[in-house]
This record gives sequence, structure tokens and C-alpha cells, in this order.
Amino acid sequence: KEFRDEHRQALELLNQRTGEDTEFFGVVIELWKIGNSHPAPHFKMVVVPNEWKKTFPTETARSRRYREFFQELIDSLRDLGFTNARKAQPFNFYHFSAGHAQRVQYGARLMTGGEAKVEIYIDSKDKDWNKSLFDKLMEHRDHIESELSESLEWERQDSWRYSRISISHKGSIDDNPEKLKETRDWMIEKLPDFKRVFDPMLDELAIIKVKE
Repeated sequence: KEFRDEHRQALELLNQRTGEDTEFFGVVIELWKIGNSHPAPHFKMVVVPNEWKKTFPTETARSRRYREFFQELIDSLRDLGFTNARKAQPFNFYHFSAGHAQRVQYGARLMTGGEAKVEIYIDSKDKDWNKSLFDKLMEHRDHIESELSESLEWERQDSWRYSRISISHKGSIDDNPEKLKETRDWMIEKLPDFKRVFDPMLDELAIIKVKE
């Protein structure tokens, strides 16, 4: 009925160690009911390969631009040893696993309002766990921002399950190629910085919380 953390970690490890022809998924089967309707099955994927890409036969010109933008980002970050991911998706964001059973991810995002973001995205199925980890990181805000030499946006998002910590940069998928490259170079610089600063803290805070 559920995937425990050790199961998720095992699947993530297998996805990193196997070739492109083999991909591992973790799926939880839920029953959803609305009003007086009969229960209906809902298949929730809790582990997917980073390089997994659905086939989109109706991919639009805009979604293709997103895929091409993030493909170049992924390729550059892979060369730097930041990720093992290989295939981008035709969306306006891409998340890179930070370990911890897919509960925490590093992300790059192009917002519709003309703003680019690099973020750490906290979203387990347990809202309390998400907020607890966010609060623990928030206690170290001065240290984190000092290490990054950046003022961050701390988005606890009390009305939502997820929480996010991010930095922003002006950038849009509609920019010219020169400006898009500038935005991508900014992401290539900032994502490893996030990993350098947050990884040691996540290793301590997130795993301690899981063991509790």
C-alpha cells in the first residue's frame, strides 16, 4: 500500500545505475471518492526516473522551446557531475533529485511572468514533514544566505502541501537566444551552489526526521 523510504531509495539507486533501456517506477494505488460516487482507482507515481519522458504527440511550439531549453541545461549540468539526468520534458520546470526518497528536489523553473527561478522544492506526501523540514532550514537562514551570498525567497506555503526556497532572475522562454543563454548560464551557476550549501544540511535534518 505504501513505499517506505528504503524502498524509494532503492528504486532511485537502480535508476541511477541501470542503462537507458531499464527504468524503475514506484506506484501507489489509491481509492478516490467524490460525494456519493463509487470509489475509483487513482495511480500515484512516487518514484520515476529522472530521465523519464512521456511521449507528447501534440507537443506545441512553446513546449518544444521549454524542452530544448532544459535539455541544454541538463546536458551542461551532467558534464559538471551535478546530475545523471538525460532527457528534458516539455514543461516550464525541471527537478533534480536531492535524495531523501524524492521528498526534496533541486529545481529550475521559468515562470509565466517572466521570472526564472532556482529552488529547493520540499514535497513529500506528508505536509507536516514538509513544513517541519522547512522550519528547520529556516532556523539556519542567516548561515545559508551567507554561504550563498544571496537573499532567498522563503515560501512556506501554509495553504499547500509543498514548501520552497528560491532565488529569482529575470528571464522568459520568449526571450531571444542570447538572453536565454544568459538565464541558462545563471541556472548552471546557481544549482551547484544550492547543492553545495543545502546537501550537508539535508543529510542531517531530513534523515533525522525520517528516523523519528
